[in-house]
Amino acid sequence: MKKFLSLILMLLCIIGLAGCGKETEKTVLNKIDKKISKVSGYQLEAEMELINNEDSYKYDVTVSYKKDDNYRVSLRNKTNNHEQIILKNEDGVYVMTHKSTQLL
Repeated sequence: MKKFLSLILMLLCIIGLAGCGKETEKTVLNKIDKKISKVSGYQLEAEMELINNEDSYKYDVTVSYKKDDNYRVSLRNKTNNHEQIILKNEDGVYVMTHKSTQLL
């Protein structure tokens, strides 16, 4: 009797899962496009590693984006704390480097 009940339960699960249906790639992409078009901006933080021959440089990256292609990208070198900012707004694109206060 236990085998019969477990077989029925398994068949019900299979039928239930099969009835859920699948979304097509096109449907999923359309849903993503609709959500993206409603977004007015975003902010993200990441860590980037740049490898040049034998040297490795690690950066903290912060990106802020607003609609109409306005953005700010901050790259901060983890070793020497040097920061560079790329800024784009309606006036143009700017690259800013902070003057180091350390003596060489």
